Amino acid sequence: MSLSQHIPEFFLQLNPIVQALLATLFTWGVTALGASLVFFFKTINQKVLDSMLGLAAGVMIAASFWSLLAPAIEMSEGKSLPAWLPVLLGFMGGGLFLWLVDQYLPHMHTGADKAEGVPTQWRRSILLVLAITLHNIPEGMAVGVAFGAAAHGFSGATLGTAVALAIGIGLQNFPEGTAVSVPLRREGMSRGRAFWYGQLSGIVEPIAGVLGAAAVLVMQPILPYALSFAAGAMIYVVVEELIPESQRAGNTDLATLSTLAGFSIMMVLDVALG
Repeated sequence: MSLSQHIPEFFLQLNPIVQALLATLFTWGVTALGASLVFFFKTINQKVLDSMLGLAAGVMIAASFWSLLAPAIEMSEGKSLPAWLPVLLGFMGGGLFLWLVDQYLPHMHTGADKAEGVPTQWRRSILLVLAITLHNIPEGMAVGVAFGAAAHGFSGATLGTAVALAIGIGLQNFPEGTAVSVPLRREGMSRGRAFWYGQLSGIVEPIAGVLGAAAVLVMQPILPYALSFAAGAMIYVVVEELIPESQRAGNTDLATLSTLAGFSIMMVLDVALG
């Protein structure tokens, strides 16, 4: 069964940039849905939060390979350069880019005592939002690049794969929205403002998605680099932030099993339906 067979006809006829925009608006909407939990809870059980973060990590790891690296490798085969070289350069470039942003952009991770990046007097709420925003840049880019790649008709990059990636990214955005809004509420912020900041962390996804789709449509040769760049950035987020944070409270087994579950869900979405 192909997921493309179940995509509405009007969506199939849209420009790939518009498709990427709609898909990343969906992922942004799921971020807002996760942030909306602040209207019902002032705090969230640590085990639940850790399992959600583990699930998000698993989704991102699977998406990085099945939706990004595997198509990039296939596109690189039979070219003048060794097939592994564009993928290696893109993958390392994506990780190094996020590392540089992490070094200089002021931000604060949930549960941390001090901010990272250059010194600033910005409020803690802004720093918490910026930390999650860092995650969402490569996620939005990955979705946009996937839709742009599908428009070129490569066998490894289909519209079904791009839609499956958007669904997977949307699933793991839910805990990210919660991870911003609930801690802000716990610190005394009103429910409305905590929700506003939570959903705001996902606003970069439509921007990054449109830019990613536009870039690969205009410059087809950069496709393997762009796909692997997004994969490298996503893996950096997983290893630097999601996995350590999911295990910080000692719920290592639960977080690990949730990571396996997230990987399995994304793998099924991509392989069986994409």
